[in-house]
Amino acid sequence: QVQLVESGGGLVQAGDSLRLSCAASGRTFSSYIMGWFRQAPGKEREFVAVINASGGRTYYADSVKGRFTISRDNAKNTVYLQMDSLKPEDTAIYHCAACSYCPGYASPKQYPYWGQGTQVTVSS
Repeated sequence: QVQLVESGGGLVQAGDSLRLSCAASGRTFSSYIMGWFRQAPGKEREFVAVINASGGRTYYADSVKGRFTISRDNAKNTVYLQMDSLKPEDTAIYHCAACSYCPGYASPKQYPYWGQGTQVTVSS
């Protein structure tokens, strides 16, 4: 089992950058695939990015490709989401999630472990 705690959210202006962090407990962090999802008010939770256990493979939603970068530091049990060129439509609660095996990595249902989320608000 793994526990996840996100941080780094805030209120920024369009075009600004933020870096989210997700700290994980447990000694097996390096064996988990880690994903970032977001949920805006009145909308379903949507996939943002995912990184494999070693950090060698990443995938992104089309809406954030080229602007967001997911990375991880297994020595620190932490996964990051660097968000650049932020847009008002990026406003949402951002959650990190972990799974041991998730062939459908873009589906929230694949992830048994979730953090509580951190709010990101981008003003125009």
